[in-house]
Amino acid sequence: MSGWAAQRRKKRERHHLRSFSSRESLYRSFVEEASRLYADALVRNESEISELVRLHALIGRMRIVSSNDVVAAAERTGRLIIETYLAPNPTFAELAASLDKEIDPLRDFGEACRRELLSLPSR
Repeated sequence: MSGWAAQRRKKRERHHLRSFSSRESLYRSFVEEASRLYADALVRNESEISELVRLHALIGRMRIVSSNDVVAAAERTGRLIIETYLAPNPTFAELAASLDKEIDPLRDFGEACRRELLSLPSR
């Protein structure tokens, strides 16, 4: 009986570690893609739709495994990127002047991910 319990505990631990690592990888991919697209949106006014597909695919994957807070933050980031493409490109001086404001488009997403990962059961 104790062998069965130990085996079950190890299986749960492997599953938790795999789930944590999988989400961490998914969130890392989203941050990299969103950062790339946001930087592109700051200097260009047009984007190819195909450029946004990977970002939306990552959000779709999050809908399967992530909390509602993480998905909502990812969707807000996606909308911000689209709005940035549609807005006039800021000059470097305008960007520098906005440094006193919060300019990190991924802050809410990162905080939602951290909360979710910390809330996962340790075993």
